[in-house]
Amino acid sequence: MNDELMLERFTLMKDRIQKIQGENLVRAPYGDFFKKTAAFLIQMMDVREKLQKGWLDTANIRELEVNNQAMYQDILPKQYETSYGNPTYAKQMLGEEFGQLLSFLYTEIRDMIVFVYEERLFDMTVVMELFIQIYNLFEEETVSAKDVKEAIYWYISDYSDEMVGRRVREGVDPDLDFATNIIMNQDLTDPRYLYRFGEYVTENEIRMSQFLSSMPKEQLEAMARTFTEGYRTGFAATNKDISKKKSVNIRFQLGFEPMVKEAVLQFEEMGLKPVIYRSAVHRVNKKQHHRIGYYGAIPNPQFEYDHKDDQALCLDHEFVQRRLRVLQVAYEQVKDLAGVHGGPACIETFGETPFVPKRNPDACTLSAHQQKLQVSYDNEAGQIVNRYIKGEERSFTIIAYPSVEIGSRFEEIFRETVKLNNLDNQLYRQIQQSVIDALDEGEKVHIEGMNGNETNLTICLHELKHPERETNFENCVADVNIPVGEVFTSPKLTGTNGTLAVSKVFLKGLEYQNLKIRFQDGMIADYTCGNFDTEEENKNFIKENLLYHHDTLPLGEFAIGTNTTAYVMAKKYDIGHLLPILIAEKTGPHFAVGDTCYSWSEDTPMYNPDGKEIIARDNEVSILRKEDPARAYFGCHTDITIPYDELGAIWVERRDGGRISIIEKGKFVLKGTEPLNEAFAS
Repeated sequence: MNDELMLERFTLMKDRIQKIQGENLVRAPYGDFFKKTAAFLIQMMDVREKLQKGWLDTANIRELEVNNQAMYQDILPKQYETSYGNPTYAKQMLGEEFGQLLSFLYTEIRDMIVFVYEERLFDMTVVMELFIQIYNLFEEETVSAKDVKEAIYWYISDYSDEMVGRRVREGVDPDLDFATNIIMNQDLTDPRYLYRFGEYVTENEIRMSQFLSSMPKEQLEAMARTFTEGYRTGFAATNKDISKKKSVNIRFQLGFEPMVKEAVLQFEEMGLKPVIYRSAVHRVNKKQHHRIGYYGAIPNPQFEYDHKDDQALCLDHEFVQRRLRVLQVAYEQVKDLAGVHGGPACIETFGETPFVPKRNPDACTLSAHQQKLQVSYDNEAGQIVNRYIKGEERSFTIIAYPSVEIGSRFEEIFRETVKLNNLDNQLYRQIQQSVIDALDEGEKVHIEGMNGNETNLTICLHELKHPERETNFENCVADVNIPVGEVFTSPKLTGTNGTLAVSKVFLKGLEYQNLKIRFQDGMIADYTCGNFDTEEENKNFIKENLLYHHDTLPLGEFAIGTNTTAYVMAKKYDIGHLLPILIAEKTGPHFAVGDTCYSWSEDTPMYNPDGKEIIARDNEVSILRKEDPARAYFGCHTDITIPYDELGAIWVERRDGGRISIIEKGKFVLKGTEPLNEAFAS
């Protein structure tokens, strides 16, 4: 559709919405909802006019802050109890029949902030048309929930071509450079640039930007070099040709732009253009409450958690099939760009105020049938993506830094983290080789907890038919996963049995208390936690957020973390509970549920620095990819770490019945690992 016709549609909707303020055509209690929502849309139209007139160039930081707060104020925690974005309030005010539906509508309309800042005329227009369509339904004497739900369903379904198509292009096309232009062309020493993204901005993002901007250029360059070299080394270590790639996806949280700018310049030296896209907005592109891409402060994690399953309003077999067709077409349209895309380079943060979600009984939830449909979609969508961005040809890297929220010692912790990200790779490679040599003598590994930790788990290892040239474990130093410090394998499932437990762990932004998972032949057989009052709530929480609606998942990875320096740093500053899994997984043994470490690239030979091939790239589930990929992959891989102070023992059961101890009472006891204990004494 041409821009002129779209502008005409947009103008009609704008004029119609402005008139709603003076109308009383919708009876109570619904009239208040439509007037408040129309007021938000008018507010966004006013912001758009200001942006078009160049307001961002002239506004002072106080004006920018006031505008930013005004756009997000209705869903902030203090206002959330009386916000239509809250499914409970919507149900109280609008009734059980319409509460969820109109709360969804309100939430989808809030995406207007992004559309206005990026001047996405199509998206602005169609969401306003949906609002008017539903408003018209409520103008009638009687309105049915069925009609409202159908309007929402067909809005998402009919426009999924454009919404999914744009999202796919955002992931591989450097020419969609809204964020890149801000990063590369604005004065990053002036924090006003942060308000150009259209994201929620707090003092935390401003302080981070100012902190990084105040660093000497050579220090910023060095931080970026650790990041970009990790990405390059990831290709080299797996014998993948980075010269065939033309783009890299950079993900970060607002405030890190000074470092990102240096990384962009360094990636360009490698021949890689930046692909920098925002975390998804349209419901059709979101994956629960997770944010993939760049993003600002999260105005209210509970709001996002309450709406993580809004797809329940439209998720049926026909819709799943349509989404898959649209995804396939979208990737086919950008196949040349996808073929030269190298994968993500991610800057994570840690130290944010922990979020313990509250279950909202009025929020949308997936039925058992819809859970199976979602699993089916995720499996098939993963296969489509892998056909165009091939797993055996791409790589990634991840690095993490503390956020300002971590507390008054932020700058000190940040400097310690920089040191942590630059530990001696060669030293750790030698120490970890000692651990691998011991592990390769065994058939099984036993892990036992202490200090109240109930872990009692046996890991079964693959048979090494040629131990002189084969190994089960990868010697992982600081390349794709920064910082250094782990050896890992994809264990054999048959014979892997027992209980994994941890007193407290944060996984993908959610806290799990007293998490316990029981494995039977490598598959999750049972699980529980202590987050909620009832066992049903605890199980549902785990199934939704850890198993991603699967009935079970395999143990895709077993690893031993060796970064005692990171562990001691966490203890020193009392931030162990705030560490991201990227660092936490190096501070004890960890266990990943879901896909293996080599998902989608199992047939690519992998070798350790000593020349031995890592043969444990498959398990009994992933090998099914040769028959049916839908049965082999789950689209998730979540690491769970036992900290050293809850770790009683790790020992290897040798083939001759002997025993080799690696860790006892939280300390390394294997010969060759002595330097790892030095951090404990510091």
